[in-house]
Amino acid sequence: MLLGEIVIVALEALRANKLRSLLTMLGIIIGVGAVITMVALGSGAQKSVQDRIQALGPTLLSVYPGQSFMRGVASGARVSLTLDDDTALANNARYITAVVPELSANLQVQQGNQNVNVNIVGTTPAYASMHAYTITAGRMFTAGDDAARRRVAVVGSAIPQMFNSNRDAMIGQEILIRGISFEIIGVLSEKGSQGSFFNPDEQILVPLQTARYRLIGTDRLRSITAQATDLNSMNLAIRNQTDILATFQQTTETFKYLLAGIAAVSLLVGGIGIMNIMLVSVTERTREIGVRKALGATRFNIMFQFLVEALVLCLAGGLIGVLLGSLGAIVLSQLAHWNTLISPLAILLAFVFSAAVGLFFGIWPARRAAALDPIIALRYE
Repeated sequence: MLLGEIVIVALEALRANKLRSLLTMLGIIIGVGAVITMVALGSGAQKSVQDRIQALGPTLLSVYPGQSFMRGVASGARVSLTLDDDTALANNARYITAVVPELSANLQVQQGNQNVNVNIVGTTPAYASMHAYTITAGRMFTAGDDAARRRVAVVGSAIPQMFNSNRDAMIGQEILIRGISFEIIGVLSEKGSQGSFFNPDEQILVPLQTARYRLIGTDRLRSITAQATDLNSMNLAIRNQTDILATFQQTTETFKYLLAGIAAVSLLVGGIGIMNIMLVSVTERTREIGVRKALGATRFNIMFQFLVEALVLCLAGGLIGVLLGSLGAIVLSQLAHWNTLISPLAILLAFVFSAAVGLFFGIWPARRAAALDPIIALRYE
C-alpha cells in the first residue's frame, strides 16, 4: 500500500469512531493546556517580580546601620548612620553618582476624623528620581523647601485611598503628622508591594531638614541609598538590588518548573490513555487486520497505520490543548488579574511532547497489530 493510502485509512478509522477519538484526545488536551497555562503563570510571576525589582532601580546600593564588634565578638550596640556619613559618602565614594539619605519613623497621620499609622521618610528631592518614581499629581518638594524646613509632604499612591479620597483631590489638603500640620503638594506613582511587610506606596515623603528638626528630632538615618555608576560597579555593594533580583528570579523559576512538571504528569496520563484505547482498537479490529494481511498488507503497513492513528490523536489533542491553554492564560489575566506570560517555547515544547507521547505510546499497540498471524486473525470473532 502507498503511504498516502495508509494515512487515509487511518483517518477514516478515527472518523468512524468520533466519540472514542475525542475521549482519547481528552487527556492530551488537558495535559497540554495545563502545561501552557501553568508555564504562563510562572513566567508572568517571574516577569512581575523582575519588573518590580527593576522599578526599585537596578544600580541602587542600600547602606544600613551595622553591628559593632569588639575583638571579633558582636556587641549589642548598633553602629549608627548619620548625616555626616551621608556627606562623607557623597564626597569620597568612588563609582557613585548620587547619594540620598533616608530618615524615617512610623508616625500617626490624621486628616479630619481619620487616623493612619504610616512610614514618614525625611529625604532629599532626588529620592523620587533615584527610586524611579514619577509625580502623578502636584510636584516634588525642592532643595529650597528642604533648606527652609517647610511643612510640605509628597504622599505615596495608596495614601489617598487610605483617607477615602483620590489623587487629585489630595493636592493642597492639610494633614497632621504627629500633630503638626503639613500641606500635601504631590502624589507618587504606584510601585506595588515588594513581597515584604513594607509597602512603598504607603509612605509619606517630607523634606529631610523638616523631618530632622520638626518631626523626628534626630540625625540618625534609617539608610543611605547610593546610585552606582553602572551595573559593573555593583560588586562594591554590601547589599544591592541585583542580588535581590537574582534571588527572586531563582525562586520564581523553580516555581515555574514545578508547575510545568505537575502539568506534564497530565500529558503522561493522557499518553497512557491513548495506549489503552489503541490496544482495545487492535483487539476490536483483529479480523480487519487479518483481511488486510491476507490481501498483501505488510507488517510495516499495519504498524504505520496504527502509529498514524496515535500520532493524529496526540497532535490534534496538542493543538486543541495549546488553544485552550493560551485562552486560559488570557482569561486568568483578564478576570483574575493574575500576571501571565504566554511562552512560545512552552507552546512548542508542549506540542512536540504531545507528538512524542503519540509515538511512544503508539508503538506497542502498532507492533502488536503488525505481529498478528493473518490466519489466526481471520478466524477471530
